[in-house]
Amino acid sequence: MTPFTADGELDHAGLANLVHWQLASGTHGISLGGSTGEPGAQTLDERAEAIRVVAQAVADRVPFVPGTGSAKLDETLELTAAAREAGADAVLVITPYYARPTQEALYTWYSTVARSFPDLPVIAYNVPSRTAVDLAPETVARLYADLENFVGIKETTKDFEHFSRVLHLCGRDLLVWSGIELLCLPLLALGGAGFVSATANIAPAACAQLYEAWQAGDLERARELHYGLHPLVDLLFVETNPAPGKWVLQQRGLLASGFVRPPLITPTEPGRQRITTLLAQGEQYLTPVDGFTVGGN
Repeated sequence: MTPFTADGELDHAGLANLVHWQLASGTHGISLGGSTGEPGAQTLDERAEAIRVVAQAVADRVPFVPGTGSAKLDETLELTAAAREAGADAVLVITPYYARPTQEALYTWYSTVARSFPDLPVIAYNVPSRTAVDLAPETVARLYADLENFVGIKETTKDFEHFSRVLHLCGRDLLVWSGIELLCLPLLALGGAGFVSATANIAPAACAQLYEAWQAGDLERARELHYGLHPLVDLLFVETNPAPGKWVLQQRGLLASGFVRPPLITPTEPGRQRITTLLAQGEQYLTPVDGFTVGGN
């Protein structure tokens, strides 16, 4: 999430605090600027500065993969350059939204980005529910075959066949992350690399432990965490993400403000009531915040 002050300005101190809390909670990597980070509500300068703030806070302790995509190619290249200069380990590039490009156009788009930064790993971000375009498995396979630094994809689609077809066409050396919360564990069974999780914004330890349990072969523990996190997953989408999660972080003292920029709004009263109910149901899977609270509840 990208914290804002109550007046709507970027909260860099709050952002750094979230990163430090994540790392202390066992998070394996940090991503900024996906849908949960409200990139469409920020200027290019704001996004670039947030990338620099996070890179400094991460300090090479875990991989840092910022989102640098936009609906415009020049902006995508500018943000990708900023991420490279900040020391990002890879970049997450969303499919260009609204325009609904063809598969050939998408191939050209990602080829241009990857070839402009040949030493920087590029990860596609496929989220058709927000972009109105779906990066086809065949296009992913073509990009993976043709571009040495096209290394993976974050798949945020509920079509689980899509995950399987991507891995079948590309092989398991392609890094595939789930962006759909309840498909995180199933994707690991197919050979996926892990997940870029919205739920990890409020329960980083449990999300990290789910992955670790799978890797250790403790399937029962992995399933326990998967089902235990259900209420927190549902909580995040009571109203449009990330408004519910930001409200929760403010209530827990990790953010001074739960502000979301227009066109989003903070949760309504009925929404807050539902969020509170789900929070109680998933309380045991929340990560402690001791030492990281900032007040402002």
